[in-house]
Amino acid sequence: MTGRLQNKVIVITGASSGIGEQVAMQVAEQGATPVLMARTEEKLNALADKIKETYNTPCYYYVLDVSEETKVQSVFSKVLQEVGRIDILVNNAGFGIFKTFEEASMDEVKDMFQVNVFGLVACTKSVLPYMVKRNEGQIINIASLAGKIATPKSSAYAATKHAVLGFTNSLRMELSNTDIYVTAINPGPIDTNFFEIADQSGTYVKNMGRYMLKPTYVAEQIVKSMHTKKREVNLPKWMGIGPKLYALFPGLFERVAGKSLSKK
Repeated sequence: MTGRLQNKVIVITGASSGIGEQVAMQVAEQGATPVLMARTEEKLNALADKIKETYNTPCYYYVLDVSEETKVQSVFSKVLQEVGRIDILVNNAGFGIFKTFEEASMDEVKDMFQVNVFGLVACTKSVLPYMVKRNEGQIINIASLAGKIATPKSSAYAATKHAVLGFTNSLRMELSNTDIYVTAINPGPIDTNFFEIADQSGTYVKNMGRYMLKPTYVAEQIVKSMHTKKREVNLPKWMGIGPKLYALFPGLFERVAGKSLSKK
């Protein structure tokens, strides 16, 4: 199957599982060339082989921990040398730990910022000069509705996603006179292995499981946003009303949502 992404080179961080894996599969189905990045070579190799066999399309992978800034620069330079170009960057790598700020260690807080914020910024910094030179490209940042609505037991995680949205929105304005588009994807909870780290007690999954999005659906919406001028996508759409209510009635929202979301 081919589509509007035919022959596009799409770099996906955090690509070895979850929505990153699903995005890679779906863009390959549309004729794109996925470039997979993640920390685990075994998973990357298996996924790359699966994509090549299933869709008869080229697929590259690079082992990368986005928190290692110098390696980020090196790997992206290697991609441009070996693959030849980058049309779309999907900044998907990230993780969360659901604890109160009092319970969270400073190492946990720093690690979240290092991956979710500085890793995303480093990947963007590595590809942006190339896109500016071509005056073409798209950067898709996987943020979160937690970047729009503060919630209990995720103070540090929510802070990282607020930072991602602030960076994304500012970058979009800086590039407004170019043909480089910057899109934020703000999903609610997704049924992936994210919660193996974020919610080791299992409490959040038990209480919120029925609201969780399927990774295939989230990936579909990410792929639909490619080669469009969409500034942001809130998933599911009905959750997009939350930030509006928060802005209008912050005190009431925090009282009501604070009680329900403390079930994490």
